[in-house]
Amino acid sequence: MTEPSILIGFQYESHARLLIHFMKSKGLDVGYCVMEGEYGHGVALNNLSQKETAEACVSEFLSASDHKELQRQAWESGETVKLNTTHQFDWLSLKGGLLTTPITGLIILLCLAVYFASLLGWHWDIFRSLSMQSFAALTESGQWWRLLGPAFFHFGALHIIFNLLWWWTLGRQIEIKLGTSSLLLIFLTTAVVSNLIQYALSGPNFGGLSGVVYGLVGFVWWIGWLKPSWGINLPKPIVGFMLVWLVLGYADLLWVDMANEAHTSGLISGCLLAFIWSRLASEKSGK
Repeated sequence: MTEPSILIGFQYESHARLLIHFMKSKGLDVGYCVMEGEYGHGVALNNLSQKETAEACVSEFLSASDHKELQRQAWESGETVKLNTTHQFDWLSLKGGLLTTPITGLIILLCLAVYFASLLGWHWDIFRSLSMQSFAALTESGQWWRLLGPAFFHFGALHIIFNLLWWWTLGRQIEIKLGTSSLLLIFLTTAVVSNLIQYALSGPNFGGLSGVVYGLVGFVWWIGWLKPSWGINLPKPIVGFMLVWLVLGYADLLWVDMANEAHTSGLISGCLLAFIWSRLASEKSGK
């Protein structure tokens, strides 16, 4: 039996379903399939003898300036675009997302591993193993992982959920657009800078990924401003919310202790990295 041939993948299932209806109306034997990666909603051709016609049909669909007419035809034929409502979450898409954005996924897994280990009774042992030390102590002990360590340690469920949601949202955007090595460099830079500044000004009693998160906020915010064509951006209301949250931390109006110095230094380092990235790209392109 001949394997179906994948014609195209979409980010959204509704787009794939609409194309499938359009192609079936042309007499083509096609079906829906789930794939790995960002474009995980696929359209597969079951009859390979129709490949040339199918490819022309896909091109016609993509070049259409307005798909409302196709949707209307689907409704009239009784074949409304039905989404998969089984709520798979779905594991194939999650697996594909982790494979296409490995650094984003790795940091999440490390933070979760540290958090759940701390819940099992090793809270203070883990904290002491990851917390920052002076350069003299680091040089003597050789435990340089402590420059990054506080970023992986969280003090509660809301703390880790808040940070990981932002990391997933912003980190994936950067990793997809600029690559794994770029996100890794941004993570290392913002983590080290925010941890060092927080330790120097407030001592070792802090933890969390929020310094890095603010670094990502600064990077995405400024890249969206300096290089809008790159397709990396953060809505202005979100930027405003994060800046207000930062101010509230300094005003001591929140119900939790905030690592204000880590947040501020992370934000500034992220903005500076965005500026450097954009300048290097401009010089490389000769603009």
